Amino acid sequence: MPKIEKPKILVVNDDAASLLALTSLLDQWAEESNYEVLAARSGQDALRQVLLHDFAVILLDVNMPGMDGFETAEAIHQRARSADIPIIFVTAFLADEIDRLKAYQRGAADFLFTPVIPQILRAKVQVFVTLATKNEELRRQAHKLSQRTTELTATNKRLTREIEERQAAERKSHAKDEFLAMLGHELRNPLSAISSAASLIGLAGAGPDTVTRAKMIIQRQSQHLSRIVDDLLDLSRAMSGKILLSRQAIDVSTLVGSCLETFRATGRTGNYSLNVDLAPGWVDGDPTRLEQIASNLIDNALKYTPAGGTIGITIAEDGDQVVLTVSDSGVGISPELLPHVFDVFVQGTITIDRAQGGLGIGLALVRRLVELHGGSVSAHSDGASAGSTFEIRLPRATPVQLAPGEQEPGAPAAKPSVLLIEDNDDGREMMATMLDAYGYAVSYAADGVQGVEMATSNTPDVALVDIGLPGIDGYEVARRLRKDPATRAVKLIALTGYGLAEDQRRVLEAGFDLHLVKPVGIDQLLEALGSCDPVAAAK
Repeated sequence: MPKIEKPKILVVNDDAASLLALTSLLDQWAEESNYEVLAARSGQDALRQVLLHDFAVILLDVNMPGMDGFETAEAIHQRARSADIPIIFVTAFLADEIDRLKAYQRGAADFLFTPVIPQILRAKVQVFVTLATKNEELRRQAHKLSQRTTELTATNKRLTREIEERQAAERKSHAKDEFLAMLGHELRNPLSAISSAASLIGLAGAGPDTVTRAKMIIQRQSQHLSRIVDDLLDLSRAMSGKILLSRQAIDVSTLVGSCLETFRATGRTGNYSLNVDLAPGWVDGDPTRLEQIASNLIDNALKYTPAGGTIGITIAEDGDQVVLTVSDSGVGISPELLPHVFDVFVQGTITIDRAQGGLGIGLALVRRLVELHGGSVSAHSDGASAGSTFEIRLPRATPVQLAPGEQEPGAPAAKPSVLLIEDNDDGREMMATMLDAYGYAVSYAADGVQGVEMATSNTPDVALVDIGLPGIDGYEVARRLRKDPATRAVKLIALTGYGLAEDQRRVLEAGFDLHLVKPVGIDQLLEALGSCDPVAAAK
């Protein structure tokens, strides 16, 4: 702690001899009493000293020419900083009561009469010096206490913040633990079903009907596993900002209408009352990702609404925004969960049977995809069993005026011809069979060289190219097709088991239009092919 500054005493007297006598007396005791003595020859000089220093006490001569002691005292006490300085008036005569009253009105603390008695001078000065020293100590202690209080407050805030951060980390850790448990549960169920069905097919006594049912189980559960992996990969890419949007002007009502037809075709909406009002609403967005947003919200509404409930889906324009609203009469959202429904790994109350299933990442993915489109998403619910409403807001775009005969974005296109280049015999046969069943004209090749030759001799609209091919790999196939003017316009879709950003970069640099990660579900494949118009139609 810094050393306390010595208290100062100011002696004011116009008479040089008297001034010297007083200061000399005071200097005798200055070291012992720990104070400092300053002098002034006039009232004006005293005021200058007061501007420069703080004083424990001022010894002020009453009878001075020009500005006398009373006027000097009044001027000193008019200034806020020096208003409380005690003043001892020094006078050569016994002041009458009127003078005493006048002196006290000017702020006098005491009187000294000349000739000054040294012992009385020392006693009176010492009182004010001691008082000034104590006051300075109190001020410094108060300042130190204030600093300590500030430090304690800052420490308390830091501890509070650390506690909150620790609690938040524990909540996240708990949510991740629950997520991993859910993931294990969701993976084991279909894997167990696939394993059992595969064993059943291998039984010697299994009849044709049993084998057919087992194959359907394997197909259905494989699709379920593929969706789980796709959700995880999409969320990972979305959270790391690695999703690239293929934007175009699109009418959201057409896209949502097609999405609803898919749900109807699969029988998902049969047990519900649907209230649908889809007004035209154009946005600048990625059709695939917008369909993913709508599908997730509709699937969520169906999942958490008991059979016989009501699902509402509306699209409307609100100023410069297009608003998609999906509401339901289902289980609702508790007030505690509502602020966190879009957080990663958050789900409603988890039960042992997990009737709804899922990984709790759908709404987190929805929020990220909406934000990538420059929009916002919100949720509302009045609580348990009160249903819920989700609202998506996207920036409105200028409607596209279609030329006569031109298809609206999102409408079904003429099926393109397909060249499949795949070296795995079973994979090639199964994919070709599926595409043929969906009405696509498919030709196929078992290696890269053969694939390039077939594309050159009979140009397809789309080439599905496996990356890991013998001879020349898929990257070289793409480079050769892009280099040849005859095949330069062919839509190229890469098929690979690797889905990292580096793999996607290499695929695009080689000349591919799309990058699909195996296993490729039929819905995903059909969606990719649907985005490719036939080459002939484009010419």
